[in-house]
Amino acid sequence: MGQNPAQKAARGQQPKKRPGKAQREAIKRAQTARKKDGDGKPAPKNTAAKKAVPLPRGSLRAAYGGTCPACFKDYAKGEVITKVTEGWGHPGCAPRPLSAAEREFARNKARIESGETFRGQKPSDWRRGASPSSSRPAR
Repeated sequence: MGQNPAQKAARGQQPKKRPGKAQREAIKRAQTARKKDGDGKPAPKNTAAKKAVPLPRGSLRAAYGGTCPACFKDYAKGEVITKVTEGWGHPGCAPRPLSAAEREFARNKARIESGETFRGQKPSDWRRGASPSSSRPAR
């Protein structure tokens, strides 16, 4: 149990002196200086955190090895991977998002290839064996 300072003095023990405010601040500064790295930031707990490079958006490090579904090549544990068509794979194998102009071009190309063009939507006034000029109605 705790003893008061008079009891400690009677037994020959010196009571512990609490450091003053200036001493406490000096101790705190020394402790934080020991914890800090050379650049003034707190030292990381492991060395891997020091070398960490930010990953591209939508990417992560592989928890275990696997195979890229796009190129069928293996990737190792810890390698940067991203969402690909049917799973996770190399960032270079992922299709890049199309711009608005590219989407419009692809849509128009598909319509032309399927035969659904602007001319294809109008009924033809051509007659078999006749020239286009003679097939038009007279005005």
